[in-house]
Amino acid sequence: MAVPKPLDLPFDPIARAAQTWEARFGDAKAMAAVTAIMRVQQILLAQLDALLRPHGLTFARYEALVLLSFSRDGALPMRLIGERLMVHPTSVTNTIDRLEQQKLVVRRPNPRDGRGTLAEITEDGRAVMQRATDDLMKAEFGMGGFSPQQLEDMFGLLRGLRVAAGDFKDS
Repeated sequence: MAVPKPLDLPFDPIARAAQTWEARFGDAKAMAAVTAIMRVQQILLAQLDALLRPHGLTFARYEALVLLSFSRDGALPMRLIGERLMVHPTSVTNTIDRLEQQKLVVRRPNPRDGRGTLAEITEDGRAVMQRATDDLMKAEFGMGGFSPQQLEDMFGLLRGLRVAAGDFKDS
């Protein structure tokens, strides 16, 4: 799957920036790696959003639907959604607002906490999430150019960075 608007540059701008960096500041390995990671994130997000657009979803909305579908009752407190998706509460509110407008999620009071609100996936939400998942799986989430071992290695490398950043405790 191609990026929606390929740049088709005649050179690798990150490699060129690394050469210039090396000449001016010194070792460029970390700068080049982080810049490449950031660019790959842009590419993958564009690809995934393009796959999800026909379903009326963005990747953020898709992730919320999947998370809700994984929960025992199909519902989670808004606070917990933000924690699990590792996003700011405002982002959760905006995401759930959009899903609610699409009738893919409903809000209801949390029976365990009179002040809290649960977001609950609807049957339509489950159906849309399943169709979107089928499309993402067929496209291998944009990662089809890698072998299973490369994907596992990549996950391990990135996991180490996440642990070092305090994303979660490594066990």
